[in-house]
Amino acid sequence: MHDVLIRNALVLDGSDTAGVHADLAIRDGRIAAIGQLDAPAREVIDAQGLALAPGFIDVHTHDDLEVIRNPDMRSKLSQGVTTVVVGNCGISASPVRIHGEVPDPMNLLGEADDFRYADFASYRDAVQLARPAVNVAALVGHTALRQNHMDRLDRAASANEISAMRAQLRESLAQGALGLSSGLAYASAFDAPSAEVAELAAELPAGGLYATHLRDEFAGILAAMEEAFDAARAPQAGVRVSHLKCAGIDNWGRSHQVLDRLQSASATQDVACDCYPYAASASTLDLKQVTDAYDILITWSEAEPGQGGRLLAEIAADWNLSLMDAAIRLQPAGAVYHCMDEADVRRILAHPLTMIGSDGLPRDPRPHPRLWGTFPRVLGHYARDEQLFPLHTAVHKMTGLPASRFAMGARGQLRAGWWADLVLFDPARIRDTASFHDPIRAAEGIAAVWVNGQLAYDGRQVVARPGRFIRPEPAPAP
Repeated sequence: MHDVLIRNALVLDGSDTAGVHADLAIRDGRIAAIGQLDAPAREVIDAQGLALAPGFIDVHTHDDLEVIRNPDMRSKLSQGVTTVVVGNCGISASPVRIHGEVPDPMNLLGEADDFRYADFASYRDAVQLARPAVNVAALVGHTALRQNHMDRLDRAASANEISAMRAQLRESLAQGALGLSSGLAYASAFDAPSAEVAELAAELPAGGLYATHLRDEFAGILAAMEEAFDAARAPQAGVRVSHLKCAGIDNWGRSHQVLDRLQSASATQDVACDCYPYAASASTLDLKQVTDAYDILITWSEAEPGQGGRLLAEIAADWNLSLMDAAIRLQPAGAVYHCMDEADVRRILAHPLTMIGSDGLPRDPRPHPRLWGTFPRVLGHYARDEQLFPLHTAVHKMTGLPASRFAMGARGQLRAGWWADLVLFDPARIRDTASFHDPIRAAEGIAAVWVNGQLAYDGRQVVARPGRFIRPEPAPAP
């Protein structure tokens, strides 16, 4: 007796092969069988030809505290996402002890009182106690470690400080962390030399993970990629380049060079990247990125809260200030930067080493639409409408590929015995509805989502919270 039998589905198994029409049975949280099935089940669902895929894996999120604060995680379930990777860009909720104000960009995650997890195990336990609707896997942030052990962040760490950071990272890995992340472009880590990062990466086991927001996504991107590859080479760790992009007008068109270097590195190292399907980025308002070359949308400002939702150029004109002086007056603040070229975005998205990651900011009062729309936008706009790649390739980029690259064991493919993380969607109707000026909107075309074999989203609302904390593990042998 199966728990659930889904009949008449277009099964896209996550392996980058075309779908087949088949049935799928769930029992005890796992996939029991796939094929033309004639077995009894407590619940039988007629998929009526809709696509059935592994649950989508969002490899680049800042949901560290969101999975505890708002465990329904509707922004993710409504896209078909069943697993999130947190702790990216060098910022993580643990292991953290805040001294004074929360440093930028860790303030993207929460206020000082939100950081309650002095070691990784306490964060892991808090996630399990919160019972989020999605599975959670976590990286440890380089910036988080720096602020734990340094009196100020605008310098290199001393030998003793590096030793303390290494010990804390080592303990976190033993307690279930996926690996290390860095955000070397931010002021809180920019003064960390390459050697500091490499010494931390040396704690990673062979096959461990180093995910990095590169030191430079503008003119110096190739050198920044080399720095990342070098850091992971000695420990034989995998490199995951976060939100790969060619930022800034002077950098547009360089995606050919960037992808050629990524591809050539893959011959000798385990490298991959993630990308979101928009030509605009979002983060805190970074004075180094203030320019009149493209639009900068202010999403929030502590100093001038009424300016949220307006362009920086409009604000500066109203105040009769330069863009830089207006940006200084707004601080601390958040911004969306329309800094990329669509052709580069398409080229990076289509590359075989590219996974999908939203990089959404759930605490932003006017979030970038990627928070609610990333995965349906890839499936609907880029795969179906623009035919950038086949539907099964789009699914692979958000299921089988990330599961294998982030050590998620028996997830990411539809195979008997593997976890039943599933999404049922309409390939003809799926689309993102979130926009830059109306960003908090659920996608269309998601019919149902199962997490660990339990229905979590029925196409309208969250109905259960069956997510788990995931430790790194190899995939089962075929």
